[in-house]
Amino acid sequence: MESLQHIKQRFGIIGNNQSLNRALEKAQRVSATEITVLVTGESGVGKESIPKIIHQYSHRKHNKYIAVNCGAIPDGTIDSEVFGHEKGAFTGATANRSGYFEVADGGTIFLDEVGELPLATQVRLLRVLESGEFIKVGSSKVEKTNVRIVAATN
Repeated sequence: MESLQHIKQRFGIIGNNQSLNRALEKAQRVSATEITVLVTGESGVGKESIPKIIHQYSHRKHNKYIAVNCGAIPDGTIDSEVFGHEKGAFTGATANRSGYFEVADGGTIFLDEVGELPLATQVRLLRVLESGEFIKVGSSKVEKTNVRIVAATN
């Protein structure tokens, strides 16, 4: 395990608070596992650093890392962005599109402000968490993904 000082330098983290140090130690410890992680904390405290640390110290570090600001994607397009869609699934869907779960297969997805997702999308996300399966918008074919999910909320 690398020292906390090295992690702070590598990820541009400033501070020496006991709670901060404990969070960094936990991030480094869970990186070796496959568990899903929920990061909580006040807005502006740097929650986005924790998933980067987890990804970089995991066996997934050579695969994709995708950060998704769930609060910034409109409700009408969130499922298409996250899960992908088939050509003709809705007006304007002129081609098949891979979603984040397909693109990040083998890597890590950071879902920032996960509590802002619409309830229907949260239900679909639960299926990914439980079984690694999802269905693209406009499709009936079940797809598999192997991603680690790190989510954050305030």
